[in-house]
Amino acid sequence: MLNDKDVKEMLAALDIDSVERLFDDIPESVRANLDGLQEGMSELQVRRHVESILAKNRDPRDTASFLGAGAYDFYVPAAVRAVMSRSEFLTSYTPYQSELSQGLLHALFEYQSMMAELTSMEVVNNSIYDYATALGEAILMAARLTKGTVFLIPEAMSRSKLSVIENYCRGAGIQLRRYKFDRTSGCADLESMKNQITDEIIGAYVETPNLFGVLETQLDDIRGLLDSKIFVAGVNALSLGIVRPPGDYDADIVITEGQIFGNPVNFGGPHLGVLACKKKFVRKMPGRVIGMTTDADGNRAFCMTLMTREQHIRREKATSNICTNEALTAIATASYLALTGGGDLRKLAISIAEKSRRLAKRLDELSGCKAPMFDGAHFSEFVVTLPKDASSIASQMLEKGVIPGVPLSHLIKGMENELLISVTDKTTLDDADSLVLTLQEVIQ
Repeated sequence: MLNDKDVKEMLAALDIDSVERLFDDIPESVRANLDGLQEGMSELQVRRHVESILAKNRDPRDTASFLGAGAYDFYVPAAVRAVMSRSEFLTSYTPYQSELSQGLLHALFEYQSMMAELTSMEVVNNSIYDYATALGEAILMAARLTKGTVFLIPEAMSRSKLSVIENYCRGAGIQLRRYKFDRTSGCADLESMKNQITDEIIGAYVETPNLFGVLETQLDDIRGLLDSKIFVAGVNALSLGIVRPPGDYDADIVITEGQIFGNPVNFGGPHLGVLACKKKFVRKMPGRVIGMTTDADGNRAFCMTLMTREQHIRREKATSNICTNEALTAIATASYLALTGGGDLRKLAISIAEKSRRLAKRLDELSGCKAPMFDGAHFSEFVVTLPKDASSIASQMLEKGVIPGVPLSHLIKGMENELLISVTDKTTLDDADSLVLTLQEVIQ
């Protein structure tokens, strides 16, 4: 605590006459009265207090949860957690000095290599913050690659992504236009997209599976419609274990979320934005790229390469205002993929798809419900239409110990009775029973 003499000396050094002058820049309307603050607590008391607050939350560890829409509660193997907790990974930052960071750079190079193989793309960067910022960066990259001022995005898109890309595009002078979805299949409405493709179009973003969990079946047609325009594909990384990778249908830029591989949901973050592209576009790509080279003695070595994109070198040529990345979560993803392998990844994807279809069939048998809502094939998520307001039903189910999913009215206007349900490898038969039985009880 400062005594009166210390306070006077501080004020004199600052050339002000009172402590209150320190707060002149804070508007009166937002100042709080701190007189009622409690005395400080010990570490043990603080821990117990915080734990009592957290205990009010519904935890997927002891509650059947079917939340998805961008954050997925998959099992994280102990080996992945062990690798992430190693001090050389946990405390590392930008590997400016390659000679001191070979282990970290090697791990990140392996991450890029595995994601490139999974997406069938030629180049993958060394991660961006999350899916939404990866999309924002992809749109700006597309604008650098071709002429135009308008970019097409789907009508069915989460508000979180939309908010982020609107901020990205506002400063760049890029206008966003939305194409519709087919109300029967849930896929993109090609006619709506075709009618908006003009000379001012930069390109288009297509999700598969999309917000409704529906897998897009018209990808080759979309590539044909866009012609020389930039095709940005958003994918579910796990679904690539069983569906066509975006490299096969000639996507120019690919984005996905790596959280699904080895990273816990953790109250919504941190996530892992993945951005891949064709090799010919690499110099316009945002984020970092780790390259393999040789040292002065001819031995294999790793380094950050194509550094014009980085803010610490030649800033005027930087391709992004993001000057860091998600190295730790990228290493978790690399560890998960190395541990799982291609065969087991395919088995996991098949298991998730089968589990999702079985659950949809059971829900469709309930009175007043239709599942899935759309005819298009789905992967891990699907939409169920309920006989009444989905938000109300979700609240009632939560009180009974089941987190049923995401009411789509939170994301899209006019879908008040629709609920988005997601399954993961942690969804058990007992969880499915709880969902079906609790929903049946609530809608009666």
